Amino acid sequence: MSFLQSELRQLSLPRYPMNRADAVRMLLTHEYGVIPPVSCKAEARILSEDRQFCAGKATLRTVELTLALPGGSFSFPMYHTVPKGREQYPLFVLANFTAAVPGRYFPVEEICDRGYGVLSVGYNDISKDADDGFSEGLGKLLRQEAANAGVPPEQLPGKIAIWAWTLSRMLDWALTQPGISAEHTAVIGHSRLGKTALVAGMLDQRFACVISNASGCSGAAITRGKTGEHVCHITEKFPFWFCEAYRQYAHNEAAMPFEQDWLLSTIAPRLLCVSSAEDDLWAGPAHEFLGCVAATPVWEALGLPGLVTPDRYPLPGEALQEGSIGYHIRRGCHYLSREDWNRFMDFLDRKGWQ
Repeated sequence: MSFLQSELRQLSLPRYPMNRADAVRMLLTHEYGVIPPVSCKAEARILSEDRQFCAGKATLRTVELTLALPGGSFSFPMYHTVPKGREQYPLFVLANFTAAVPGRYFPVEEICDRGYGVLSVGYNDISKDADDGFSEGLGKLLRQEAANAGVPPEQLPGKIAIWAWTLSRMLDWALTQPGISAEHTAVIGHSRLGKTALVAGMLDQRFACVISNASGCSGAAITRGKTGEHVCHITEKFPFWFCEAYRQYAHNEAAMPFEQDWLLSTIAPRLLCVSSAEDDLWAGPAHEFLGCVAATPVWEALGLPGLVTPDRYPLPGEALQEGSIGYHIRRGCHYLSREDWNRFMDFLDRKGWQ
């Protein structure tokens, strides 16, 4: 038995069902919450356009997207950055912490210089990252639709599922724009929004690549045996991110009938990229990496390489990019850095996106 397989065996992980629909159902009903099919009509309106953005190398459009649901309508701004001089370009759909373009985690000029476009949103413009009882906005509308469809109260969607669902509505609009194809779209997020990107990729198979940066507990990291944050911590501080049913596993993680490698496995056979930081012990970099190792057999069962890695934990600064699962760990703390962005684009470039 290899070293990494021995590491996984000690964790006694639940076996992935090898049936994607069963895995998705389990994760939604026990962790993130269920959003049933919803009748939704979208209308976009360009609010502004800067053709001289990034010293004239890109165009930045501010677009208001209005979603009309049976219970009412909701509008929010999104920001479309288009690199100039390209008939077609790969696109990142970015769940961001602020609306700022560029921003702390968003080196937009560097991204455009490499030929990538970005459709970004400030997540608080979708639904506030607060325990507001889902009393307003899109969170209220989607929870109402779920309840009307018969979703049990303990399985109503939390904020992560609501943010993730909205990223798909952004993709709906993006795919109507010239130069964008689903084959070259990636959904990306950092930390809680890295969890959101993974859930978006699980829910919407049109995303050709799913990128999770430092998503940690309830994201890419295997829960059993990890350091740092656990279900008891995250559901105490952020219960509204998840469905109510998830709280039953606080201090009771061994009873979970699923694990986070299941979330990663639902991305197969598409591309997946996961990243960690050496000092980000709360997120648990070793268990983010092990999540990729544990998910690899699902890609292999489909005739594709998953994570291609030496039989050891990776060293800080190392990037593993040969397989369908990319992984890197950098030095430093919990952050979405230029180094991370460039590693992601290196991975996609290797897969023929440029």
